[in-house]
Amino acid sequence: MPHVLLIEDDASVRDGMELVLRRHGYGIDTAATGEEALAFLATPAGARVELAVLDLMLPGVDGFEVCRRLRATGSAIPVIMLTARGDDGDIVSGLEAGADDYVVKPVTAPVLEARIRAALRRAEPVRSARGEDHAGLAIDRAGLTVTKRGTPVPLPPTELRLLLELSAAPARVFSREQLLQSVWEHDFLGDSRLVDAAVGRLRAKIEDVPARPRYIQTVRGFGYRFGPV
Repeated sequence: MPHVLLIEDDASVRDGMELVLRRHGYGIDTAATGEEALAFLATPAGARVELAVLDLMLPGVDGFEVCRRLRATGSAIPVIMLTARGDDGDIVSGLEAGADDYVVKPVTAPVLEARIRAALRRAEPVRSARGEDHAGLAIDRAGLTVTKRGTPVPLPPTELRLLLELSAAPARVFSREQLLQSVWEHDFLGDSRLVDAAVGRLRAKIEDVPARPRYIQTVRGFGYRFGPV
């Protein structure tokens, strides 16, 4: 049974999501504040959490800071953030802080559950027998590890899947829509900010100079391709 942590200060919203997800077979823990969520995740019981649904506008430690602190600990659990309609700046900031996906409130039960299922699938290992070296960036597809000049590069599931997808076909140009479908499993005209934010986080970890990327190159007007150059 997948275990989800709901972090939402509005009790009615939190209780409604908990009821829906329990009916779909999820184990649920809840937190009303960022401080409560971080404290719980640091306990042995918090180790069972496989995904977090995180409201951005929390009192005290807000959702942005919760996400940043979570990623700073090395945690790779998927984070789906909840945001108010039209808060484009918050969406971008949340994605840059390390969120994997987002949904806009009020969210319907089928949409939330579908996003959770897709995020949990992204966190599952996808292995093949191949290991590759791309000019100092070694990708072990069997062990699901990445090293740069011998130094391990820990990657959360979404960023790892994005790198695996791009590097599987060097020099091929992938549109944002193709990457949304293959990595995020969005089967509609989704939000390209998910792709751009994940590329930015990935570049920060694997590129020598993220502003002048060698491995993940932007093809203006089309999308992204994997180098190296």
